[in-house]
Amino acid sequence: MATVETTEVRPGRGAELGLLVLALALGIGAYALVGLQLTGELPGRFYVYSIGTVVLAGAAHVLLRFKAPYADPVILPIAVALNGIGLAMIFRLDLGSQVTGGTQDLAPRQLQWTALGILCAFALVWFLRDHRTLRRYTYTAMIAGIVLVALPLVPGLGTRINGAQIWINLFGFSLQPAEFAKVAFAIFFAGYLVTNRDTLALAGPRVLGLQLPRLRDLGPIIIVWLVSLAILVFERDLGTSLLFFGLFVAMLYIATERVSWVVIGLLLIAVGAVLAASTFGHVQARVDVWLHPFDPEIFGRSPGGSGQLVGGLFSLGNGGLFGTGWGAGYPRTVPYAFSDFIYASLGEELGLTGLIGILLAYLVLVERGLRTAIGVRDGFGKLLAGGLAFVMAWQLFVVVGGITRIIPLTGLTMPFVAQGGSSLLANWLVVGLLLRISDDARRPSSLPVRGQVAPGGARSRTDSDPVAGGGAAVGALPDDAPTTVGAPTVPGPATGPTRATTGVQPAVGRTGEVPDHPDDLRTEVVRRPDAATETDRDPWGGAR
Repeated sequence: MATVETTEVRPGRGAELGLLVLALALGIGAYALVGLQLTGELPGRFYVYSIGTVVLAGAAHVLLRFKAPYADPVILPIAVALNGIGLAMIFRLDLGSQVTGGTQDLAPRQLQWTALGILCAFALVWFLRDHRTLRRYTYTAMIAGIVLVALPLVPGLGTRINGAQIWINLFGFSLQPAEFAKVAFAIFFAGYLVTNRDTLALAGPRVLGLQLPRLRDLGPIIIVWLVSLAILVFERDLGTSLLFFGLFVAMLYIATERVSWVVIGLLLIAVGAVLAASTFGHVQARVDVWLHPFDPEIFGRSPGGSGQLVGGLFSLGNGGLFGTGWGAGYPRTVPYAFSDFIYASLGEELGLTGLIGILLAYLVLVERGLRTAIGVRDGFGKLLAGGLAFVMAWQLFVVVGGITRIIPLTGLTMPFVAQGGSSLLANWLVVGLLLRISDDARRPSSLPVRGQVAPGGARSRTDSDPVAGGGAAVGALPDDAPTTVGAPTVPGPATGPTRATTGVQPAVGRTGEVPDHPDDLRTEVVRRPDAATETDRDPWGGAR
């Protein structure tokens, strides 16, 4: 008898364990090389750091084995590797400062934020059993995102640093609430768009080959555009403004597959940029630094000069193709080399080759997020996973583009690598959500797919099968004999019609009426009894 067998998806936890070993070796090895280069011995906290990192990564791996066994096996190792490389560079900058008489000591706090981020991510995996639960909180997430964005403007709570008011002081910690707002807005956009995507995609006129939306459907994108401009005006944060608006436009395109939304979004970004550059002095200063960084007047301007950007470019040039090596460069000469310009610090000591490796790691992480979006079976999960993957890629582009002069500097931090507790914690929450969604996307479904048959369904006929006309028992269940689609017709008596061996017809109620609601209908298999018992009264000759 021919059978159809399905191939189960392998959980991949063994592959994940092997990749985790490589990821930990990258971070711990870099940490050891920094100490050996600068002091000639292993760092004093080497074993504490190493054991703590291994325990955290191992606990996360064990948790996934039990709570999300089908989660993507690549996402966790890449996040651990990037986090470890960032920790090593921050420690290298701390040690370089201490060797020259400074007191910078940021690595221990970054390690604490790493531990907290991993714990929060896997608390999310533990308690959030189904990502679709988040759809219930679509508008709650919107309100939470708006509140988080507005918190720095609250008197006594917000703090202005380097001209931007995007931080708050809470219990002695400095937090950037916009990093958490991007997760809340991703949830809101996914819930809103999965409900309204048909209207946004199909309604409206078609002009020059573009499907334009109706004027009233432009409301949400106009509101997000205005919120982005408000952030730019009142908080002087160009990066967060670009991040939120780019996230919404990208998720609009994912939901509707209409290029017109991308064109409209780019036009609104261009209009907003021109208005901001011509109206607000701090935006014009960023544009001047971008266009003329080597102009002596702009280079020496304080504040708002181009010294930091030019220093970062020289660091990248000093790194060359293979870099100076861990601990052998001079990244500390660039302001904020541990946060805003950590990409330039890595470029100096790892060179172009090392930077390409780091960017490829980000590329794989984003690809796995988009692959999760393709594989998950519900629209909300597709939009949420796609939005989270895009926001990470978009943030990376904004950071790297600013340092390499592709776009103006924005002040965003490099995910997982740069120093900053808010960014680290928010990106680990993104990893937790992607792991939860990918577990659902890769988990084998009990439903039949194209080319396969669910258990107990139709199967190939053999001579031993108890088919109709071959001795089938009266009252046999449909699963006892297969339904043969397109079976040869069996001639009946002269008074009866010619028909197929089996037929499918809707069931009727006790009164003989077909139910009105489609959900009340059910399909029953009608099996033909022996031809000798067929009568004119029931041309189908079957009992239901």
